[in-house]
Amino acid sequence: MLTVTPSHAAFGTDAFESFLASRREPSWMSDLRRGAFETYRELLQTELDPEEWKRVDTRAFRADKFAIQTPSTANAVAAFETLLATRAEFAGFVSHIDGASSPSKLDEDLVKQGVLYGNLSDLLQTHGDILKPHLMTRAVKPEADRFAAWHSAYCTGGTVLYVPRNVQISKPLYSLIGLAAAGAADFSHTLVILEEGASATLLEETSSTSPDLPGVHVGAVELLLAPRSNLCYVQLQNWNDKVWHFAHQVGRVDASASLQWTVAGLGARFAHVHQDVFLDGKGAAAEVNGVTFATEKQLLSYYTQQTHNAPHTRSDLLYKDVVRDNARCVWRGMIKVAKDAQKTDGYQRNDSLLMSETCRADAIPGLEIEADDVRCTHGATCGRVDEEQLFYCMCRGLSRAEAMHLIVEGFFQRVYDRIPVEIVRETLGQAVERKLGIGGL
Repeated sequence: MLTVTPSHAAFGTDAFESFLASRREPSWMSDLRRGAFETYRELLQTELDPEEWKRVDTRAFRADKFAIQTPSTANAVAAFETLLATRAEFAGFVSHIDGASSPSKLDEDLVKQGVLYGNLSDLLQTHGDILKPHLMTRAVKPEADRFAAWHSAYCTGGTVLYVPRNVQISKPLYSLIGLAAAGAADFSHTLVILEEGASATLLEETSSTSPDLPGVHVGAVELLLAPRSNLCYVQLQNWNDKVWHFAHQVGRVDASASLQWTVAGLGARFAHVHQDVFLDGKGAAAEVNGVTFATEKQLLSYYTQQTHNAPHTRSDLLYKDVVRDNARCVWRGMIKVAKDAQKTDGYQRNDSLLMSETCRADAIPGLEIEADDVRCTHGATCGRVDEEQLFYCMCRGLSRAEAMHLIVEGFFQRVYDRIPVEIVRETLGQAVERKLGIGGL
């Protein structure tokens, strides 16, 4: 059970009212927060879903160690060692540190086409009419569980991308979510809205300024694709090993739209991501990729669902995990097919590579199918690094570390090949080198 209680000073009723009074937001957003806070109080009294949480131990988490930073204490200009920020020319840039936003940028030609890209707190004031039908109503909902409700009540800002009908954004956009203060609690939100026929690429990264500062991130991601739209979304989670990371992430894909979604889990002491993809329209497609590398005492957990609500839809999920030292990875996947979703093609696979005798990987795939004309398959593998492969490589002049790197890179290569953004493939390869103790970025 989570140890946060409604009476706790940092997140109780008085603190919530003070937080609400400090926000400059439309009344409908305040109403949404109030409803979410009441839901949060109620859900604190109920058990978490055992199917999702029974393999994940949160007993060491103490919410009273963390607090939302005020604008005067939030470090919005902190220097971060980012993996992606300097590796390409971006069409737009947004950053929010400890819940506070810094000025955002967007190419002028995209502004003229009606594209919105900036901080949620700012755009709620200037374009609330566009955001209201979508924000925490269609994808991430407060009643999902206590973490979703906690996030909805205390959401501190985040990244918004809105692309009007038939607008094509050729260059990627970049978003940074950072923690800079000791004990900072961040509740940032990512909202992507693509109108019919639009397309975009968003690269998002989380990072900490110091390896020693504890923090908590309770986040949410909403990816909303109208018919015939196309989105490539990458989230690279690279917190330090003192951060607790909880996230609800949902993609909704309408008719003939396509979502290409990559999740990379490298950092955090503890991370649990609830990831849903809903294929809501005929011909909708989603490809979901996961790269996870857990070391030391990290616990990285993913609960994924691919839900087919319409006929002739396709989903393809591939997660690959490397686990070392005393770390643990957990993946629980489910493909759901509604009664009317005939001609569905659903696939999910998780592969785990164990690099020590004390690490652990749990993989649990599943199917719930109500239609009778579908093709749905799943699989999971788990195994140790083959000593004969290491010996073979070392006989050809490689050190043991270099041989291990070669094997790990080969293990991840199938996922890399599915990622359409070259700088992401290169960055992930170099990040893996660093976790293996080989060189740096």
